[in-house]
Parts: sequence; C-alpha cells; structure tokens
Amino acid sequence: MKKTHLIIAIIIIILLGVGAFVASQMSSDVTTGPVVETPDETVLPVEPDGGIGDGTGAPEDSPATEPRSSLATTDGGNELVAYHFGSGTREVVLVTGVHGGYSWGTAELGFEMVEYFEANPSAIPDDVRVTVIPVLNPDGLASVLGSADSIDRTAALALTDTQRTTARFNANDVDLNRNFDCEWSASGTWQNRTVSGGSAPFSEPEAAALRDYVIATDPVAAVVWFSAEGKVYPSACGGTPNNASVTLASTFAAAANYPVEASFDAYAITGDMVNWMAKEGVPAISVLLSSHTDTEWNKNRAGVEAVLNSVAN
Repeated sequence: MKKTHLIIAIIIIILLGVGAFVASQMSSDVTTGPVVETPDETVLPVEPDGGIGDGTGAPEDSPATEPRSSLATTDGGNELVAYHFGSGTREVVLVTGVHGGYSWGTAELGFEMVEYFEANPSAIPDDVRVTVIPVLNPDGLASVLGSADSIDRTAALALTDTQRTTARFNANDVDLNRNFDCEWSASGTWQNRTVSGGSAPFSEPEAAALRDYVIATDPVAAVVWFSAEGKVYPSACGGTPNNASVTLASTFAAAANYPVEASFDAYAITGDMVNWMAKEGVPAISVLLSSHTDTEWNKNRAGVEAVLNSVAN
C-alpha cells in the first residue's frame, strides 16, 4: 500500500510540474506575441518623417548619390532641377536655359544631353561626374511654353520676338546672367536695353542655388550655353582669362568646330555667371550657339566629350 501511495504521489508531482510549465509558456506567448524570423533581414522602425532624417524634408542622400536633385524652388513656383551622371570625384557642370524662353534652344540642348548620358553612361570617364542643369530659368521658359520639363519645339518655333524677349527673365523680371557677384550692378545691359540685375548679387533663388552648388562641389570645369553667335569665350572677372579657362575654351572649340574669342566686347556685361566662376577659381566657358533654334547637337556633344576626356585623370 505504501508503495502504491508513493507512486501516485510521484505521478501527481510530475503532472503538476508539466501543467505549470505549459501555463508559463502560454502566458509568455500572450504577452510578447509569436516570434517571426525574417531571412537575412532586420526590420527597423520607420521614423515619423518617413525615414528622411530630421523631418525638414531634405533627403539624407546628397545630390552626389542621386541621379536627379532639386536645387531650389523659384519665386515663380517652378523647380530648378539638376541631373547627375557618373560616380567620379572630378565634377563637370553643364548649364543651359539661362535665359528661359528667349534662348529655348539651349534648354533643348540640355535635355538632349540628359537623354544622351542616360543612354550612354560609358561616355563619361570613370573618375568624372557630370551634372546637367538643363533649365536654369524655369520661370521664363514656363511662362511661354507652359512647362519647364521639356521643350515643345512646335510651340517654341511659333513664339514671337516679343514673347521670347519677355521670357528671357525670371518671375521677378531679373536677367539671371546679371545677378552673379562679378562686377555686379543693379542695372545691367543687354544689347541696347537696360535690364535688371536684381536687388543684390544672388538675390534670385536660381543664381543663389547655382552658387551654392558650385561652392559645394568645386567643379574642375563648367560649360554654360547661350545664343546666338556661334563662338566660344573663356571666362574672366575683371581681367585677362586665366590659362585654365583659355585651355578649356580651346579644347571645346576645337572638337566642336567653333571659333574662340578672347573676350565678349559687343557691350558691357555685369554680374555674369561664367565670369563669377572664374572669380571662384573654376575654369569655365561660355558657348554661344549659332542660332536660337538649332541645338547643333553633334558639335556640342563632341565638345563636351572632349572636355570630359581632358579633365579625366
């Protein structure tokens, strides 16, 4: 009898232990939920701002790692966009559409360059990075074409001289190529007209954005297009162009089959963008297309590629 009672007691103790263990596991599952394994990944919490950092709306990735970046919003409400190609450290900046709808052919050339580098990444040497700003003056372009994202050639060709002239300026009626800090003046000259250079150097968001980008990236070369004369000019601020700008002009012109002029002397230009770059130590040139309507694509592609190869290590 005693042996039977002992066996029963042991069985009861075992059953009580098993019951306690199962109860504790069930309690744990209710408290913490099931554990789900994810293969080779750790799921991190998402920040309230969507994971972009400090909540200001600025992405943590800089333009150096993104194919497209927004440099500014203009006073006319348009986005100033830059496109980036290549991963090298030697930056070359290409700027078109400075005068909006007046020289819309330069903006068309800028869009052609964006498409070309998207389709031909091998055209960029390994140690070079190219930034294209196809429309520096989106306000002027959009004012006559309705958009600054592309060129409607049919609509552009139908513009009158008066429409084109009005579309040369930004939403504040400022000539952006008179708003840079090189021999700046509030009143500038364009042909036989007096134009606004803004209230101060870099008073316009477009000019300020380009300044900030150039200072931040310290490009090894810059090419800026205007129209229409069919020539190439090296840059200089208050003096003779430096050797680097002269060499850059010669390199581009020889490949593109444009003549080179030492300086633009048809009329005095104040607050010029390319000359400001020279002041900052950036080799830069102005390329004037032969007409307002022809991008002269093959010539300019050859000129750009010659520049890229010349600055490659």
